[in-house]
Amino acid sequence: MNVELPLIAVIAIFGYFGIKHLRPPTWLIVVLLLGGFLLADTFLAPAIESGTKAGVDSVNGTTK
Repeated sequence: MNVELPLIAVIAIFGYFGIKHLRPPTWLIVVLLLGGFLLADTFLAPAIESGTKAGVDSVNGTTK
């Protein structure tokens, strides 16, 4: 039996518990979110996407 869970759901769960238990300052969360949005518009975005996809594929065992 395979259970599929979207990556964004996993990230949201880790983020929720990380914020709840580690209590980082709010300004740090805002800076990291803004950094992610700004990084998405740079030339590094395709490399990050392909690296993330390769990592997820290797974990799932669906490499081509």
